[in-house]
Amino acid sequence: MIKILIIEDDEITNFISTSTLEKFGYKNIAVALNGQEGLEFLQENNCPDIILLDVNMPILDGWDFLEAKERENLCSNVPIIVTTSSGRPEDRLMAATFDNVMAYMEKPIDFNSLNSILLDIQAKKNKSMKKASI
Repeated sequence: MIKILIIEDDEITNFISTSTLEKFGYKNIAVALNGQEGLEFLQENNCPDIILLDVNMPILDGWDFLEAKERENLCSNVPIIVTTSSGRPEDRLMAATFDNVMAYMEKPIDFNSLNSILLDIQAKKNKSMKKASI
């Protein structure tokens, strides 16, 4: 099962995301309430398989998180989905400048689309685990 890290400051959004992802069968979900907590999670734990990242947060926002993650070379191969309420075209362009950002989703999150991405990541993980065991 894949490990998901949600970096989001809104508790209601975290509850909805976590409970919806659990309904899809995902159980290994961690939550950080800002970019600083997200960095600490990456520094202290194994890398997740995917990060869902909000942009507008207190303490350390999503852009600063992405810059610090790259600067510190933390979990460099982990794909990131930017999840934001911002419809600003410049935010979408900014997200595209980071190598690991694989998608940009405006809230409310389309969980069926997200699940498709997660299933693809799970399949790739399963495939690489099979190769490693041969």
